[in-house]
Amino acid sequence: MKQSITLDKITKFMGFEFLRTLKLIFTGKIEKEDFRNFLRKVVVPLASMLLFIGLWHMGSQALYNTEATYKIEKALTEQGQEAADAMEACIASGAVKCQPNTLPSPAQVWASFNTLLDDHFAIRADKQAFAEKTAALNAKRIAEGKDAITYTGRPSFVDQILTSIKTVFAGFLLALLIAVPIGIVIGLSKTLRSSVNWLIQIFKPVSPVVWLLLVFMIVKTLTKDSNSDSAFIISFISVGLCSMWATLVNTAMGVSSVDKDYINVAKVLKLGTFQKVFKVILPSALPLIFTGLRITLSVSWMVLIAIELLAQSPGLGSFVWEEFQNGAIDSNSKIIVAMFIIGGIGFLLDRIMLTVQNMISFNKNDGI
Repeated sequence: MKQSITLDKITKFMGFEFLRTLKLIFTGKIEKEDFRNFLRKVVVPLASMLLFIGLWHMGSQALYNTEATYKIEKALTEQGQEAADAMEACIASGAVKCQPNTLPSPAQVWASFNTLLDDHFAIRADKQAFAEKTAALNAKRIAEGKDAITYTGRPSFVDQILTSIKTVFAGFLLALLIAVPIGIVIGLSKTLRSSVNWLIQIFKPVSPVVWLLLVFMIVKTLTKDSNSDSAFIISFISVGLCSMWATLVNTAMGVSSVDKDYINVAKVLKLGTFQKVFKVILPSALPLIFTGLRITLSVSWMVLIAIELLAQSPGLGSFVWEEFQNGAIDSNSKIIVAMFIIGGIGFLLDRIMLTVQNMISFNKNDGI
């Protein structure tokens, strides 16, 4: 029995549960309830994806035809029938110079995704070649106490994704280090909670742009003569300050709502303040704290794009803005690629935090 349970867990963990279910369907050995679960968890999501792609394709075609008709009619009105015929022929030929620049189709977005990957591999090869060429020179410069020569070419799309992930985790860690200790202190004192509540309620809804400007003024002053990456510092501090409020409020709420019987037991056992906090209060407040951390991580990722855009940090926000400014025929496709990447990473981050939350909580939930 133990061996079969272990094998079931392994198949689920490795993703083979789907294949096992298919085998049961084709052999006719699947139970009705298992078949319903298969339909609900596999078939229905796949059908909804196909429906979404189909509607997207039809919508892009409709917008393409509308824009093409407008360009032809405009040429007819301004330059005459000959120009309109030339425009229609140009659009039909697929020439880049006259293609309607509107919502791209799924096929165009997939092509742009592959283009971005090819660009990443090309840039990575350039970096490796540069490192090989400058290895001996850099070794000599370091031995002389000089700075090494670094690659200064543009970052690839994958590099920008990694920069954004690094920034959001740095901001999340900053939010955790600020919000959890302050939330514990506030939660332990009813007087302190009432005295600082107005401050929390005022700062909590402040726009990321305002936090960015405030952080920009302070960081630029403090790093005026420094060689540190001020754009990264400004970005992650702004992200942390924008997103920490959910964790602060939930931590204070979790600490203040600990069962009084636990507090009385701590008094009977004559536990010190730190022992009471770490052995009694924090374990009881952990579910609410992790709920706040989950919200904080989601907010961090949402505000990151706008903050990177304004702080000129080389992440996804910068990529989206540059493509928007570029206005090339495939810029819209690349922006939609970035949109799916942003949404996918945000979903994965939320699932990670939900998994951790369920590990330390008695109330398991699937989350939405």
